[in-house]
Amino acid sequence: MAESQTRQFLDFEKPIKELFDQIEQLKQTAEKNKIDLSESINQLHEKIEEKKKEIHLNLTPWQKVQLSRHPDRPYTLEYIEKICTDFVELHGDRNFKDDKAIVGGFGKIDGQTVMILGQQKGANTKMRQIRNFGMANPEGYRKALRLMKLAEKFNKPVITLVDTPGAYPGIEAEERGQGEAIAKNIFEMLRLKVPVICIIIGEGASGGAMGIGVGDKVYMMANTWYTVISPESCSSILWRSWEQKEKAAEELKLTSDHMLGFGLVDGVIPEPIGGAHWNHEEAAEMVKKQILSAIEELKHIDPETRIDERIEKFSKMGRWEEQTN
Repeated sequence: MAESQTRQFLDFEKPIKELFDQIEQLKQTAEKNKIDLSESINQLHEKIEEKKKEIHLNLTPWQKVQLSRHPDRPYTLEYIEKICTDFVELHGDRNFKDDKAIVGGFGKIDGQTVMILGQQKGANTKMRQIRNFGMANPEGYRKALRLMKLAEKFNKPVITLVDTPGAYPGIEAEERGQGEAIAKNIFEMLRLKVPVICIIIGEGASGGAMGIGVGDKVYMMANTWYTVISPESCSSILWRSWEQKEKAAEELKLTSDHMLGFGLVDGVIPEPIGGAHWNHEEAAEMVKKQILSAIEELKHIDPETRIDERIEKFSKMGRWEEQTN
């Protein structure tokens, strides 16, 4: 967890920041005047927890979108570091180059070897540029598929952590077959003989998310979103302006509770009070617990049955029945 002095606060988190500022002032006063203000400081810490709960229970869809992008939120590599032991990162698609926007490799979770991979955004400006803000090129999706096929060869479960604003839309990506790479991943993930567990840990935007998001179990963390378009882009199309992004977030019904209600995900992983950015260790433990539970459930199912159920699950998405009077 980031220190309060370096922590970044969203607009609706400003009341929490004010309490932190009061704590800092009390600490300075106590040090300057050599007096004990620990009781007052503890009371303010309690108020912070209460305020976090209050804010957390009344989040709008747009605020959840903002939390999914919070700069202090843990990214894929941090989850891997906290969940796995003996992680060995694997690189490259064996054809073009290594895409830094997608990371993955073998690791152990409580002694059980898995293939774990996902989009990596980068924790600071320099790393975000190197990681291309988590927007993978075709070689990134081809690397991901190579790693998943490697896991299948050695009969190891596949875990994917989804966190992307979308696949990279540049001309060079299109020239190298962006659409084909994502489509092939979707096709091949449906047929993997090993358990596949997908978790949306941040942004789950469109085909960029689906490129590593097809699994036996698909989960969302509580303060994440999953849909075909960002609220800003939706607003610019419908209202010719980004000013309606809050309304777009409402209309898209993109939050974890909406997705669960629609049957598009299999469960919602809770987050620490206030969001995953407040307690990285607790957030990682919640993700780890869900992964282990899903593996235990899926490993007893025959591979062919798993594949059939996976295909049926995704094939029925979007179906509806019209009722006539």
